Amino acid sequence: MGLRFVFGRAGFGKSSFAMNSIKENLHKDKQLYLLVPDQFSYTAEKTMVKEIGGTGIINADVLTFKRIARKVFSEVGGNSKDRIMNSGKNMLIYSIMNDIKDDLSVFQLAAKQKGFVDSVATMISEFKNYNISALELQTSLVNFDEGDLLKEKLKDVASIYKSFEEKLKDNFIDDDDELTILNRKIDESSMFDGEEIWIDEFNSFTPQQYLIVEKIIKKAARVNVCLIGDYYKDINNESLFNVTTSTYDKLIEIAMENNIGIDKPIVLKGYKGRFSNNMEIKFLEENYFKYPCDSYKEDNKNISILKANNPYEEVEETAKKIISLCRDEGYRYKDIVVVSRNLDTYEKIVKAIFDSYDIPPFIDKKKDVDDNPLIILITSIIDIFNKNWSYESVFRYLKSGLIKIDIDEIDALENYVLAAGIRGKKRWSESWDYNINYNFQNNNLTEEDEIMLKEINEIREKIARPLIDLHENIKGSHKASELCSSMFNFLCDLGINETIETWVQDFRKKGNEELAVQYSEIWNMVMEIFDEIVNVFKEEKIILKDFVNILSIGFQKKKMGLIPPTLDVVTVGSIDRIRSHSIKALFVLGVNDGVFPAVMKEDGVFNDGDREKLRNFDINLSEDSKAKTFGEQFLVYTTLTLPLNYLNLSYSMADFEGKTLRASVIINRLKKIFPKLKENSIIDDINKGQEDFIKDITMPKPTFNNLVKHVSSKNKKALNNPVWEEVHKWYCSHNNWKDKCDIILNAEAYTNQVKLIKEEKVKKLYGNKLNLSVSRLEKYVECPFAYFAQYGLGAKERKIFKLTPPDLGSFMHGVIDDFSKLVKDSDKQWSEIDDEWCKEKVDLIFQRKITEISSSIFNSSARYRYFSERLRRVLIKTILVIIEHMRRSGFQPVGYEVIFGENGDYPSIEVDLEDGEKVYLSGRIDRVDKLTLDEKEYYRIIDYKSGNKDFDLNSVYYGLQIQLMLYLDAILTNENSSHNEESKAAGVFYFRIEDPIIKGSKEMSPEKIQQAILKELKMKGLILEDVKIVTEMDKEIEGHSLIIPASVKKDGNLGKSSSLASDEDFNSLRNFVRKGLASTCERMLKGEIKIEPYKNQDMAACKYCLYSSVCKFDSTLEDNNYKVLKKRDNDEVWSLIKEGSEE
Repeated sequence: MGLRFVFGRAGFGKSSFAMNSIKENLHKDKQLYLLVPDQFSYTAEKTMVKEIGGTGIINADVLTFKRIARKVFSEVGGNSKDRIMNSGKNMLIYSIMNDIKDDLSVFQLAAKQKGFVDSVATMISEFKNYNISALELQTSLVNFDEGDLLKEKLKDVASIYKSFEEKLKDNFIDDDDELTILNRKIDESSMFDGEEIWIDEFNSFTPQQYLIVEKIIKKAARVNVCLIGDYYKDINNESLFNVTTSTYDKLIEIAMENNIGIDKPIVLKGYKGRFSNNMEIKFLEENYFKYPCDSYKEDNKNISILKANNPYEEVEETAKKIISLCRDEGYRYKDIVVVSRNLDTYEKIVKAIFDSYDIPPFIDKKKDVDDNPLIILITSIIDIFNKNWSYESVFRYLKSGLIKIDIDEIDALENYVLAAGIRGKKRWSESWDYNINYNFQNNNLTEEDEIMLKEINEIREKIARPLIDLHENIKGSHKASELCSSMFNFLCDLGINETIETWVQDFRKKGNEELAVQYSEIWNMVMEIFDEIVNVFKEEKIILKDFVNILSIGFQKKKMGLIPPTLDVVTVGSIDRIRSHSIKALFVLGVNDGVFPAVMKEDGVFNDGDREKLRNFDINLSEDSKAKTFGEQFLVYTTLTLPLNYLNLSYSMADFEGKTLRASVIINRLKKIFPKLKENSIIDDINKGQEDFIKDITMPKPTFNNLVKHVSSKNKKALNNPVWEEVHKWYCSHNNWKDKCDIILNAEAYTNQVKLIKEEKVKKLYGNKLNLSVSRLEKYVECPFAYFAQYGLGAKERKIFKLTPPDLGSFMHGVIDDFSKLVKDSDKQWSEIDDEWCKEKVDLIFQRKITEISSSIFNSSARYRYFSERLRRVLIKTILVIIEHMRRSGFQPVGYEVIFGENGDYPSIEVDLEDGEKVYLSGRIDRVDKLTLDEKEYYRIIDYKSGNKDFDLNSVYYGLQIQLMLYLDAILTNENSSHNEESKAAGVFYFRIEDPIIKGSKEMSPEKIQQAILKELKMKGLILEDVKIVTEMDKEIEGHSLIIPASVKKDGNLGKSSSLASDEDFNSLRNFVRKGLASTCERMLKGEIKIEPYKNQDMAACKYCLYSSVCKFDSTLEDNNYKVLKKRDNDEVWSLIKEGSEE
């Protein structure tokens, strides 16, 4: 028995020394073993075959602790129980915590969270690795005071741990128990008796592993342990190599306790290892942790630093360098490794960019399976049942891609479900006959609706019936085997396994072996999960809600291990996983502050303080965050000394969101050690020289993308560069690129602007007899293209089951209109209506309207029922204010919902065009009031608005607010032609529908509150400049009116703050609006649909436009310009209106 140590710093050749020693001892009649960590076994086996020569090696073997266990169990027995996988372990822990959650004190709430299961599983593994039993934890509780948080934590964890062990005891073996059993059985084995063992690549061992190593040392002829670092006498516990120092001390202690001889250590000095031909990395290894450090005097060729603007540029420059190494310096892809301390940030962009550069990447990371379509399908099925057929769960299930239903049918069904607000199993189980046009006006189904509903119900039945049948089989409480069998049969009935097999074959035909492997494994993985659930829970009954959580936890823990599709690939992985001695070029991404070296945080069930307390009572767990910080420095050392030839470190100055990032201390340290080391940074095209452009020429696809960028008109220097002229010639001479090349040359001519529509198409779109809506014309003025998309093409936004402003406005207008007609048909005058009668009638109208439509949104949920009550109060308040207006006014309503158009109250508004054509306009006025005074009839137009819309003379001038004036003009024109009395304009107003919040004190009287409400809901508009008319509109006016935008001074004249217009002004405005309307109609009939949204100082038409994604308006494009509407004062506007009306 003997123990010997081999010391050497990184790159000194410890592994080579061990392999050579094994080779030299092959002739001896004994077995030689090399014990390495799991992740090194493949590399060690390759090296052994290469160094020893040939594959027929009999007396040399590479071992890991797991392989030792398998060999010993095979020889002497001891592993008769089924092995529980990590996924099964987590599912069992979840079940245990769910059963005892009421008995937990600290972790009662945390136990309900899925993520906590993994923390507990990790903690139990740590206990086992450190040989701590549940009994020891329970026994230790006496050492803590009552009320101590740590004691409560220990009590909870010990309870879970004990229950877990009891569940395992008779049925399973946990992976973490394997070494414990091995420790008992290895004594019965002759495996290591008198043999020579080499232990390499370990920096430390767990207590479980120390027990095995101790047994091996006692049985073997000699054990050789290779440790990284200086000879232990030259270092202290705070050094870089304190981890290996502790390992050395522990092994010496084991040897002395067992009276085992300790041979003279071998200390490797000099660079006979991998740095023998690389003085820069040799110098880096010597000086990185040396204080003060020496400075490298020579130029740098083998170490470089890249400063990028963002991670995307960082990866792209890395790809260019990899291409350069392989093309110009004879590297193979397999010689190159790319690592990051934060692989999640870089994984997707590495894959995307490397693919474009034709660099084959192998992401050395186990892939999560919970985003696989089969997993999504299964979890969605259970979610459908647990979440009562929610929209999200149903359509996640349908869009998994595994359901044999046409995507167009799914889209049609989704549109209907969203529009009709389908939720819940009951509604999915019954036939649908809901009219999705829930505008509170028409509930009758057309023939087209009937056909559509029939098709939708056929799709619904095809989807819902299998799910309903499955739910009947698994609802309630069932044995695990019954639940899994039902799920398995359901998947098979849908042909899921056949679909996946078809996909696998398709992937292979397309050469996508990676996806083919993933999908070929996923079905078996799901079956393994089902088997584990059955094995773990056996006869135990599980309710559906717990079943989905158990499945979810199982899927989350399952990882798919992938192998490189070919040997010649660039390995991309996490810094802490990559360990190889054959890396020629290493690229380290994301060398940013706080990323590498990483900031160690306390995590897990026990924090650093807890671990320190536990150590005081001989419960030793793994390292705390301080020790991990030392470990992170050690990781920096091992990473920087990995490559044989070339080391590249890169960092970004900003993340994907533009947040500023700083360089890591590693960058500054390297600059200090290598004063001549310069940062490479991304050079703007404008500053690039000839050589810089040549570096951009790499592989066809990315070079073509650069060519696209360089032909931009904003990059004339690059466009005229001879390098890019030659590149362009190359692409034009290759048939597979020529068409694309032609496209980019025509890119300068690109425009999203649309041409005029031909006259015959205009007729087809709008009809031979041009009947247009007044409100729609305002839309045309806002943006011609938006009008064309909405009313010409009929493009509609997807309808969602919710109250939109137009729906709400339509409903409220309907209630007010019905109430007004009720007053008209009764024998009551507006001034006679009291509050009680008003509330009673509004209630009746309101209830009738929300119940007469079966699919009314107000009946769909408690939320909308609450909203309907609030809406009822708004309408009551609004109508009470209207009544108050009527009481104060001499004007009386003469029409409600007055319609202009065919079969309307008034004929269509005719607009004569220059070419003799006529345009007929239709519309609807909410209310028309009339006053007869001095043998003249005065009319005012009132438009109810659910929003806070103001009357703006500028908007009238620019054609954005023409409805009120056009309706007024039509009324006066018709009345003057059919009556003897002269008809005149009295005003146009917007009336706001609202229940305003009034600020005031508790002492406010009802009268003051009413005045505040009236003031808040004061109409906005334009009034005839006539004191008689003003006082007729508000007979109680004193100073500023509470109901109209006018005021009367003490001398009886109108105040300056009033919104007034003379009779002449009204006539000018009417003429101006008519002429502007004719001009707008002429533009429309000429087929002008230009993308030209208006913009003023307050608003841009694009802000709420539904068609922005269609027109792709971009103000940076040369021909994409806003129609800027300059803000003018009212006097200037009136002057322009008068000029325009006289032309």
